[in-house]
Amino acid sequence: MTTAQAPAQGADTVSPHARRVTLFLLTVTYFFSYMDRQILAILLEDIKADLLLNDTQLGLLSGLAFALFYATLGIPVAALADRMNRVNIISIALALWSGMTAACGLAQNFVHLLLARIGVGIGEAGSSPPSHSIIADLYPAEKRALALSIYSLGVTLGAAAGQIFGGNLTYFFDWRVAFIAIGLPGVILAVIVKLFATEPMRRAEPGAVEETQTPSIGAGFRSIFGNAAAVWLVAGVTITSMIGYALTGWTPAYLIRSFGLNTLQVGNIVAPLLAIAGVASGLGSGWLANRLSEKYGLKAQPLMVAALKTIALPFLIWFYVADSAPLAVGVYFIAVLFQSCYLGPTFALIQTLAPLRMRAVWAAITLLVINLIGLGLGPTMVGVLSDYFAPEYGQESLRQALFVIACATPVAIFCYWRAAKCLEKQLPHRPAAEAGATSA
Repeated sequence: MTTAQAPAQGADTVSPHARRVTLFLLTVTYFFSYMDRQILAILLEDIKADLLLNDTQLGLLSGLAFALFYATLGIPVAALADRMNRVNIISIALALWSGMTAACGLAQNFVHLLLARIGVGIGEAGSSPPSHSIIADLYPAEKRALALSIYSLGVTLGAAAGQIFGGNLTYFFDWRVAFIAIGLPGVILAVIVKLFATEPMRRAEPGAVEETQTPSIGAGFRSIFGNAAAVWLVAGVTITSMIGYALTGWTPAYLIRSFGLNTLQVGNIVAPLLAIAGVASGLGSGWLANRLSEKYGLKAQPLMVAALKTIALPFLIWFYVADSAPLAVGVYFIAVLFQSCYLGPTFALIQTLAPLRMRAVWAAITLLVINLIGLGLGPTMVGVLSDYFAPEYGQESLRQALFVIACATPVAIFCYWRAAKCLEKQLPHRPAAEAGATSA
């Protein structure tokens, strides 16, 4: 069944300026998504004291409550995005989650805050799958890793901004003001995205033969899980995200509890340093992934991720055994510099391997697994483990919980190595520009 779609510009007719503006607006939208999502991290200690919550409840607010709706609703939203105007979907979603972020500041108890966080998750479900699909139509395969790495800067910069603004606002006012002040500007951004972002025409990879009928969601699941390289990529990015969400969601609380920092110090000193490391890692890895794939084929991209994460691992472990704040922040900076390399190359590979009419669905399926397991379980497991370790370790129980989660990194490294081996078999000796032709 064919669904009417608003007029779109063909990829070849989109001007370089319109392409840059659209990528910029999508990146800013992703920035707001992560800022609204991760502001909770630096507010945890204040919320815990005000609403009298335990770490398990905080973990649920950070993880499962948000992720359950964010992940599952991403699939039907992606199905709409493969049929309808994607810019409209993103604009509506942005307005919804921004309003619900502001509503978090009105919460009077755990249930109120839980419902508001669920609302944020419902809204944010409409952002990433359509954005991935738009970027895939704006940029060819050989330029896609860098484009999606730029887009993925929204993760690092948004998380940092949430900590910077959240840390300052809660220090000088309170955590309620922080939620409201962060949430409301997103409603204005939603209007800007609607007015100025370009909806490109959907295009196939060079040489691809595409189906005329839009595939079902079930066909999307069968397609992605029938591709060995895609399976290992999804596994690698899921485990990496589980670790990343857990650490990002709880690191401010760890620094406050174990080293005596306050929200102002975390927001104004630690967060900017980590943002610098994350941006350098994201842009550098996107550029390097493009160069390596041009020379050695797509298998080089997951190998690059595995190598950089291997370098980061000892510094990440050191972060959780350090006994001083300057040392802890220093080694964490190095860990973030090398470990924040995976999003752009991974999502670029997923989009390159996906059939044209399944790009948004493949992105949504990937995000479903990432967020149900990574975002849903990561922060929640830290909260549960922290409460479990509390009788023995007291104030240092959070340190022990984060250390346990960080030790899962070698599993993610193995998954990326296996993805490279599968890509070598599926796309032998084929550069990125040609590899996309086999994706349909």
